[in-house]
Amino acid sequence: MEVSRRGFLKISGATALAGGLGFSPGLAAAQGPPPKILYTKETTTVCPYCSVGCGIIVSTRDGKVINTEGDPDHPINQGALCSKGSSLYQLSHNPNRLTKPLYRAPNSKEWKEVTWEWALDKIANNIKTARDASFMVKNEKGETVNRTDAIASVGSAAMDNEECYVYQKFLRGLGLVYVEHQARI
Repeated sequence: MEVSRRGFLKISGATALAGGLGFSPGLAAAQGPPPKILYTKETTTVCPYCSVGCGIIVSTRDGKVINTEGDPDHPINQGALCSKGSSLYQLSHNPNRLTKPLYRAPNSKEWKEVTWEWALDKIANNIKTARDASFMVKNEKGETVNRTDAIASVGSAAMDNEECYVYQKFLRGLGLVYVEHQARI
């Protein structure tokens, strides 16, 4: 029997439509396990590791991280992640992760667990004390400068442009002149 190219395509199409290959789309979909991100809330964020700013999709269910993956719609990484970004899931599922702030008093060798409220109050008091002790209203020429040279800031690579803008506005409001960011260094 001689079958032309056109005849072969007709026979192949008819066989596939009739289910002659044993393929049923409904049956195939039902046989696999449900995806682990089913019924999760997806939130986009930025990878916290370096200053590239790759996009990440974090899937959560009941307040717990279920999955992390690269964001295919992100213009920087287009879904691809480096080895550190790929391991981002471990930040929330690591038994060695610190979940409470630790404080080591001056000249002490021991760390002690403190509350978040205490830690934030301590940071705020240290900033206020350093700022008050070093605040300069006018420089040697008599020009108004309203600044402090005693405090500096190096921003985080995990911040996007909007967060960096608000953060540097806050720091400038305190009078800081030494404001840097990891992406610039």
